[in-house]
Amino acid sequence: MFYHSKELQFKARVSKPDPRFARLLLEQFGGGNGELKAAMQYFVQAFACHNPYPDKYDMLMDIATEELGHLEIVGATIQMLLAGVNGNLKDAAERSDVFGEGVSKDDFIHSAFSVNPQFGVLTGGGPRLTDSNGVPWQGSYVNANSDLTVDLRSDIAAESRAKIVYEYLMQFTDDKDVLATLNFLMTREVAHFQQFEAALGTIQPNFPPGVLQSDPRYSNLYSNHSMGEDARGPWNEGESTGLGEEWQYVEDPRRQVLETDGLTDLEPKGTPRTEASVRSADKKLSQKRSAEIRKATPEKNLRWCEYDPHEAKASRRKPVEQD
Repeated sequence: MFYHSKELQFKARVSKPDPRFARLLLEQFGGGNGELKAAMQYFVQAFACHNPYPDKYDMLMDIATEELGHLEIVGATIQMLLAGVNGNLKDAAERSDVFGEGVSKDDFIHSAFSVNPQFGVLTGGGPRLTDSNGVPWQGSYVNANSDLTVDLRSDIAAESRAKIVYEYLMQFTDDKDVLATLNFLMTREVAHFQQFEAALGTIQPNFPPGVLQSDPRYSNLYSNHSMGEDARGPWNEGESTGLGEEWQYVEDPRRQVLETDGLTDLEPKGTPRTEASVRSADKKLSQKRSAEIRKATPEKNLRWCEYDPHEAKASRRKPVEQD
């Protein structure tokens, strides 16, 4: 059950209209890295962990709901940036306090409609669920795999992309009020990144993502598939970050493939893991994760939540009085 609070989470303000920046800001309203995508992604992911991980369900729903609030902030900012397009355009265009000194009605109308004709033709001067190029929002933006070790990593990446988009957007406006809003939204992406990272850390083991632990014959190979001077670093020498195996640098991948019958005759090197130990680990983790879900999910008479009749006696919200 959702309630809408009339107050925005952050005091969104705009110094003056700016249709050009309004178009750019659409990227965070209906774009692939925007606030609606984030809200829907965390909302959908939450369902699969409602029973086995109620704490993660709570977190995902909280953050999803906050993201809807951020969507409202972005939409409100776009609406303010388009002040004068919506409503009685001609009357608004004559108000010097809206358009400022030296900005003519014709120049403003031309700017608003040439930058994004949809503001006038389809929305009447309001935001629309598209990105900055007019591409409609789509459900394929949402990543939800029903495995928290995968979903939380997707969420960390999503917050990273949203953060950098806000960072880029801040380079295209000098409006201090708008910059304050963008700074707030960008900072919340950083907060969510850390929250998802911390939640992932409570699930052990969480690497590799999912259940199956990976084949030790191939998990620490680095194949040199380029010609010329080669680069070396912790991604192809020393110990691997996740499994703690010794990287095996393959200088000539084609020769290796030919000598090992397409890698099928390859023996594990640089790792204490064996195919037998991996099969055992796969079985144990598979049973553990399955048991968590089965234990938390009844097979009949399923209920999503319980209702407390005493809560019905709580004071009701008063309706807004009409003049």
